[in-house]
Amino acid sequence: MGAAVKNPLADRTVFFPAMTEAGVGAVTAAFRSLGIHAEMMPPSDEETLELGGRYSSGEECLPLRVTLGDILKMLVHGRIRADRMALFMPNSDGPCRFGQYGSYIKRVLRDLGFGDVIVISPASKDGYEGLGDHANELLRTMWQALIGSELLTKLLMRIRPYETVKGSADAAYKLALSDFWAAVEAGGKNSRERIERLMKSLSVGRALLKAVSIDASVQKPLIGIIGEIFCRLHTFSNDDVIRKVEDAGGECWVTEVSEWVWYTNAAHIARLKRVGRHVSLEMLGAWIKWHIQHKDEKKLLSVFGSDFRGYEEPKDVREILEMARPYLVPYGALGEMILSVGKSVYLYNKGADGVLDINPFSCMNGTVSESVYPRLVRDCDGMPVRVIYYDGTRTDRRYEIDIFMDLVREYMARKKVAGAFTPFTEAAKAPA
Repeated sequence: MGAAVKNPLADRTVFFPAMTEAGVGAVTAAFRSLGIHAEMMPPSDEETLELGGRYSSGEECLPLRVTLGDILKMLVHGRIRADRMALFMPNSDGPCRFGQYGSYIKRVLRDLGFGDVIVISPASKDGYEGLGDHANELLRTMWQALIGSELLTKLLMRIRPYETVKGSADAAYKLALSDFWAAVEAGGKNSRERIERLMKSLSVGRALLKAVSIDASVQKPLIGIIGEIFCRLHTFSNDDVIRKVEDAGGECWVTEVSEWVWYTNAAHIARLKRVGRHVSLEMLGAWIKWHIQHKDEKKLLSVFGSDFRGYEEPKDVREILEMARPYLVPYGALGEMILSVGKSVYLYNKGADGVLDINPFSCMNGTVSESVYPRLVRDCDGMPVRVIYYDGTRTDRRYEIDIFMDLVREYMARKKVAGAFTPFTEAAKAPA
């Protein structure tokens, strides 16, 4: 018999760009549940921008500069050796420059003498299946961890704008996340035991958040947050735009990472159909994964009862693609542009009062979406839609957001589509 092949990650720590603390914390816990040492990168700061800018031309989008800067910050300060580091950097097809990040980062690291870093780059074209021998188990654990963290975040977004004691919702949220990450890392003997453990933890987190004292006697304007996935979720890159909207008197409905996962699944199935592989083992596998992910999502969501009544996400991402059809061709336009346009229409139909489309400066997806928004706004009864671009410059956006919120309140007073939102009562009455 031949010698066993050594796991290339056995002596390494896998790092994840900290796009969103909740999601990345949950995903690192999923890796650790399989015995793979994994950590989040440290928070981004001004040194991140300095290092990332030094080794890029300035024509790349902000997420590349931030990601590269965070990686280099760990290496140049000796926090980890190159031969002990692995970087999880998913790939993508379509028009977004994100598909080039992995290759570019590898080249920069090699040129700087850090070529021993392993870059793991599963691709969106196959639904991110290329994760090695433990792909199926890891993907399912990552998915459950991601959905659970997103549900806790969604509940935070509902509660924090109405808290009576500033900071109390964030404190409860941190406790909830910590408990959930521990539940993810603990794993389970089988998939049933694992998801039951996660549901129990989510129930604890829900109780913590719903015990926060709130005053929801007046419904605040509801603002959809969409756009380029990294920039809309990475608080350093977008200058914490969600809190700025909340400070201006709004409540946010944030589009999370799971939408992109559903989109890549749909794109994978569509690609197989285009090449005549309607009946194939790969198609069967894609549909099985779709079914399992829906099943897991439904079970985790059931913990929250009616908390998200009126805030439901689409049952199928293809609803969003169809809503974008009058403005962009769903299977001609690719990536976040079609999701942003379709989600804007979806949010209008759910009774949202405005939409902020967050993008890095020069992003093709943001530029294309912005070009069709005037028509979309007319079709959506004048609902305010504003594109905000970020390039790493520290600019005070409060005045810009205040103007947007004035337009939102004017629209809110006359809008024709009312939301079916579930009101929260004082102290929100945590479940028994």
